[in-house]
Amino acid sequence: IVGVVGVGQDISARKNAETRVSMLAADLRLLIDSANAPIIGIDAFGCVNEWNNKAAEITGYAKDEVVGCYLVRDFIIDEYKTAVNGVLHKALEGSETDNFEFP
Repeated sequence: IVGVVGVGQDISARKNAETRVSMLAADLRLLIDSANAPIIGIDAFGCVNEWNNKAAEITGYAKDEVVGCYLVRDFIIDEYKTAVNGVLHKALEGSETDNFEFP
């Protein structure tokens, strides 16, 4: 061996940022899971991707039973499907709907 070249970089700031992000994510998960109101999330296709403990308590469906299912198609009665679809599409576009009672 004639020589060795090494390069080092201080990644402390990045590791600290990753730790803070991880802690924030855990805090948000706890907030969602322990909320005393149902929190239901859907993706852009209308499939359930979030279902907190209160949603499970009210509906009788556990999170693992509903994640991946279509919220409107599989869980909303026919009478309300059009109205719920409209509110969800507006939400996905960034528009809010005030005082909508979820059937």
